[in-house]
Amino acid sequence: MAWKWFRGKQRDTALWTGFLEQGVRLEGRLEVSGVFRIDGQVSGTVVSDHTLILGENARVEGQIDGEQITIFGRFDGVIHAKGRVEIHPRAIVTGEVFTSCLVLEQGGIFDGTCHMAALAPATRSITIPIRSGTQG
Repeated sequence: MAWKWFRGKQRDTALWTGFLEQGVRLEGRLEVSGVFRIDGQVSGTVVSDHTLILGENARVEGQIDGEQITIFGRFDGVIHAKGRVEIHPRAIVTGEVFTSCLVLEQGGIFDGTCHMAALAPATRSITIPIRSGTQG
């Protein structure tokens, strides 16, 4: 059921702006505002000014420029996040992540490089090569 993800303890449905359901395939550039969820296949660039959720069935390849990125599915490419990037159990992320906060939950897989910098521009950034394959 496509609408089941609208229900949740932390979700304010007034912020939800849309979703790409499983079975949808998009190539090119997608610009979204508000909370947006992808459960389909995307190849290209996704730009988000709020929260972008890659659901369990998401297969995204390319680049993401966003505020907060939450990943439950698969991503391959480069992520630029102003806020945090969350990699949940059974999620698979390969590539580069630029963020000030990376959360890798047990069971999530990240194979790539994470570039972390504090929000203040005068501070030095930290680059961390990560290969994780914990199983729950």
